[in-house]
Amino acid sequence: MAGLRATRRPGAGVHLTALLVLATLGGGCARPASEQDPPPAPTPTAAPTAGPAPDLVVLTDVDPRIRADIRYATAHNFVGRPVAGYAEPLCLLTRPAAAALRRAQDAALARDRGLKVYDCYRPRRAVEDFVAWGRRPGEEQTKGEFYPRVPKSELFDRGYLGAPTAHSRGSTVDLTLVDVPTPEQPAYDPARPLVPCTAPRARRFPDNSVDMGTGFDCFDPLAHTDSPAVDATARANRDLLREVMTGAGFVNYDREWWHYRYRDEPYPDTYFDVPVARASAR
Repeated sequence: MAGLRATRRPGAGVHLTALLVLATLGGGCARPASEQDPPPAPTPTAAPTAGPAPDLVVLTDVDPRIRADIRYATAHNFVGRPVAGYAEPLCLLTRPAAAALRRAQDAALARDRGLKVYDCYRPRRAVEDFVAWGRRPGEEQTKGEFYPRVPKSELFDRGYLGAPTAHSRGSTVDLTLVDVPTPEQPAYDPARPLVPCTAPRARRFPDNSVDMGTGFDCFDPLAHTDSPAVDATARANRDLLREVMTGAGFVNYDREWWHYRYRDEPYPDTYFDVPVARASAR
């Protein structure tokens, strides 16, 4: 596909020139270190090289029961605008990861819950967009909601953002649980005053997720999966999400209750850059 860029991990021999910036600053949700991924690469020496297009599918084509709320295609995210590479509000995943997520949905439904995804495959250009955002210390319009207690300058060092991200390999998903039947979610109103993602559920953005103790993309210790500071309801909901996801073959990133990587991912060494669009699916 025209414009496709891919890179392999250190040792695989293929790198993107922009990786130099990524290795220095980081970008994207969840550093992969706790998922046993390698650290960012040192200064690359190889020239940019095209790679094969990933075998991606649209999740709702595989399982229309799973809800999608793709935040990076909207202005309701920590950068405060649509993110580069999100041409359409779709969840793209590799075929095996989508099939595994369908099994997780079956398990959730057996417990009177369903799944809702916030982000799935993430192109490298989106990661580069996060890096550029991270370079602008004065751009903190969303701090009041997404990182109210953590300095922006510490987001990368604390592991809330990182690069490269497993999302670019196509088998990682950010998600939550919803009640069944699922209530409708009010539209995002950018004029509404920001409320900290750490606030009680009744005060936060009215997400139709069950209470997980924080909002999605909350860069705060309270969002760590096993945080002892959440109440019993949030603890039970996080435990249930982890149960259904690990049972389907996914691994959690311990600093984000919402982040799960498919253990048997088909592209463990390659980070893709096709846009999030139906045209990128097979």
